[in-house]
Amino acid sequence: MLNAGVIGAGHLGKIHLKLLNQSDKYNLVGFYDSNPEAAKNISEEFGYRSYKTMESLIKDCDMVDVVTPTLYHSDCAKKVLNAGKHLFIEKPITKTVQEAEEIRELAKKNGVRGQVGQVERFNPAFTAVNNQIVNPMFIEAHRLAEFNPRGTDVSVVLDLMIHDIDAILSVVNSKVKTVTANGVSVISQTPDIANARIEFENGCVANLTASRISMKNMRKSRFFQKDAYISIDFLDKKCEVVKMKDAPNNPDEFAMILTNAEGIQKQIYFENPNVNTNNAILDELEAFADSINNNTTPTVTLSQGTEALRVAMQIIENFKTL
Repeated sequence: MLNAGVIGAGHLGKIHLKLLNQSDKYNLVGFYDSNPEAAKNISEEFGYRSYKTMESLIKDCDMVDVVTPTLYHSDCAKKVLNAGKHLFIEKPITKTVQEAEEIRELAKKNGVRGQVGQVERFNPAFTAVNNQIVNPMFIEAHRLAEFNPRGTDVSVVLDLMIHDIDAILSVVNSKVKTVTANGVSVISQTPDIANARIEFENGCVANLTASRISMKNMRKSRFFQKDAYISIDFLDKKCEVVKMKDAPNNPDEFAMILTNAEGIQKQIYFENPNVNTNNAILDELEAFADSINNNTTPTVTLSQGTEALRVAMQIIENFKTL
């Protein structure tokens, strides 16, 4: 078992503490939070050991889980990595691309592993079909949420859209060519609604919309590729695959047959892949333990977290030109 500690015991930090404590791949040694009163309350309520300093916690750990506000990610991560400990860090990896690159190089220099908490990579609806997403050429993603003051210290792009940016980058095997975007600040000091269009060098286009002032929650993505359409509902954990194949000579009477302008007939097939119930946060934490123990590449590397942030910052920078 790996000795693990958590830095930052806010809303998400408490969830990570609970899951690390119940995992059989980690031994939770304790946590550090910069608010002494909050730390005392959490320690008394749940029985987790509260460390008085970040450094003393890091010293007792093999892996440290950074779940602080994004503003403090870089400083915490550097202390973890300089101590030669493995790093799990929540998304976005840092507040700037430069900081993310520094963390990535520091992990490499010190020979330790790092994983970014892009939890949607472990969403069972996504994992059920991601191996069927092959060379998509058009992608549409909608991530809408009801207003919650938590997370408004950053733009909706870094708060919500970055989940879809990371998922899309993981399935599009091409570099980003151009990014255009617009955003509107409705209630926060940073944009609450954003739309972005990402064009890749291979011709793929992704259209992303994110809002944190919606009347309802929605997390849906659609991937269009040659002879197939794949939809994923990240919120309800459902997915559907629609495939088109050359129609047989003698199709079933109930078969759905389409004839294009050239007279070529295609048959439509519907698939609803089995989606297993899971706890995505627990899965990502335990996957990181496996990568450490087995000396393998983490599912969401620091480099991938950096690239997702790079695209997110390109989107944010585009807001200024509109």
